[in-house]
Amino acid sequence: MLGAVLAAACAMPGRAADFSAPLPGVAAGDAARGRAIVASRQVGLCLLCHTGPIPEERFQGNLAPPLDGAGDRSTAAQLRQRLVDAASINPATIMPSYYKTEGLTRVSAAHQGKTILTAQQIEDVIAYLQTLRAEPAR
Repeated sequence: MLGAVLAAACAMPGRAADFSAPLPGVAAGDAARGRAIVASRQVGLCLLCHTGPIPEERFQGNLAPPLDGAGDRSTAAQLRQRLVDAASINPATIMPSYYKTEGLTRVSAAHQGKTILTAQQIEDVIAYLQTLRAEPAR
């Protein structure tokens, strides 16, 4: 499994296997922008599969784990890897790779070679997800 992760990460131009550093050439992630991306039905589409603490968005998904507590369950590096190339973690995932452009299947000609989210948007989503902590025990 580690070999597959390293191979997938190294196959991306200019990207080492280390997901601990933010994607190159972007500012620090902004949690407010990240929340907007997660909530957007036109940009992130996260709520198509996930539920999250975004009460104004009705009809949230139930195919994937809830986003609540994501900041407790995953480090920024783990979230970055999942967003950049979800299949490097779980080859059977239906979650798209939001930043990877090579080695994908069933990509329309108009979208080939293009990322779903920009590097800045990836970092913004990570900043938002890191704010989602489990509620303290009562």
